[in-house]
Amino acid sequence: MNILIAPNAFKNSLTADDAARAIAQGLEQSRLDCQCQRFPVADGGDGTGTLIIKHRNGQPVTVETVDALGREIDAIFGLIDDETTAVIEMAAASGLRILKEDERNPLQATSYGTGLMIKAALDHSVDRIILGMGGSATVDGAMGMLMALGVQFKDADGELISTPAQLTELQSIDITGLDHRLRHCHVTVLCDVDNLLLGDEGAATVFGPQKGASEDDVEVLDQALTRLAEVALKTTGKDMAAVKHGGTAGGAAAGLYALLNAELVSGGAYFLQLTNFEAALQQANLVITGEGSIDRQTLQGKAPFAVASAAKQHQLPVIGLAGAVPLEQDPELSKYFDTLLAIGNEPADLPTALHHTYDNLRRTACELGNLMALSAQQ
Repeated sequence: MNILIAPNAFKNSLTADDAARAIAQGLEQSRLDCQCQRFPVADGGDGTGTLIIKHRNGQPVTVETVDALGREIDAIFGLIDDETTAVIEMAAASGLRILKEDERNPLQATSYGTGLMIKAALDHSVDRIILGMGGSATVDGAMGMLMALGVQFKDADGELISTPAQLTELQSIDITGLDHRLRHCHVTVLCDVDNLLLGDEGAATVFGPQKGASEDDVEVLDQALTRLAEVALKTTGKDMAAVKHGGTAGGAAAGLYALLNAELVSGGAYFLQLTNFEAALQQANLVITGEGSIDRQTLQGKAPFAVASAAKQHQLPVIGLAGAVPLEQDPELSKYFDTLLAIGNEPADLPTALHHTYDNLRRTACELGNLMALSAQQ
C-alpha cells in the first residue's frame, strides 16, 4: 500500500515536517506492509513560506528588517522560479512567535518589517511575490507594510499616523510615494481563513485576543479598521470590508487588496497547486492528513480540507488525525474525511497535550497501521 502523508502543522507543537515524520514512523513501526511518501502541506499559516521554498528547491535570502515592535532582526525569504518569484512569510518579521507573551500589543504592533522584506525582494527584480500571512502579531490592516513601501497615512492636520491605535483619526492615504516597482509585480496573498475585515467575525474580534488585545482594545481596533476601510474606499475605489479573506493577518490581506491590488487566494489549494501535489496523488492508495484541530472551520480552506478535496477527485480514501475532532459525526466533514481520529492518549491539560503531540501522533499512526493490517487479513 502506498500512503501519502500530507499533514499541516500542529499549532504550537509540531511543524508540518515533524508531523509527517511522526506519522511515517508510526506506520513503519506497525505491522502494515506499506510505503510512505511524506508531503507536508500548508495554507498560508506560519511555516508556509519555508515549505514552499523546500518543495520548490528555492534559494533562501537573509535580510535585515524589524519585528512587530520595531526592533532590528534578521529574517529569511525565498526565491523560486529562477529567482523571479519571492516567497515571503509575514511571521518571519511580524510574527507572534517573535514576541514574548507580555510584549503582545496589537494597538502598537505593525507589519512594517514585512514591508521591508517586500522591498528587499523587489531589490532582486522579482516580478511576483507570494505572501504567507499566518502567525502575525498585528491588527494593522497592512498599514505598516504599506508605510515601508512608501504609502503615507495622515490625520486631519496632515500629521503622519504610524500605529493601529491612531487609525481611528485617519483622514487621508497618500499613495503617490508607493514603490513604483510594484506596478510590475504581481502580489498573491495566501489566506488561511475566510473571515471578512470587520464585525463579529472580523479581524479584530476573532483574532485580536490571540494577539494580546483586551475587550476594550478589540473595540478600538475594529473602529480603526473601519476607518481605514472607509478612507481606502475613497482613495482606491476598493472595498476592504467586502472582500473574502480580508480578515486574514489582522486585516493585512484586505489592506494589500485595496492599496496594492493584491490577489487574495485560499492558501491551501494554492499551496497544493504550486507544489505539484497532484503528482504525489498519482502514486497513492491512501491519504493521511491532519492538524491541531479538524472541525467545521477546516472546511473554510484549511490545508487538510484542500488535501482531502484533491484526494477525493481521485476517489482516494482520506484519514484525518488531529488533537481535537468533533464529538458527533459531521455530515459535511464526512464528505471529505472517511475517518477522523483524535490522537490524545489520556485526559491532559493543553501544555501536556502539546508536549506529547509527536509521540501521540506516532502512536496513533502505528495503531492505525496495525488495524489496517488486521483488516487486510480478513
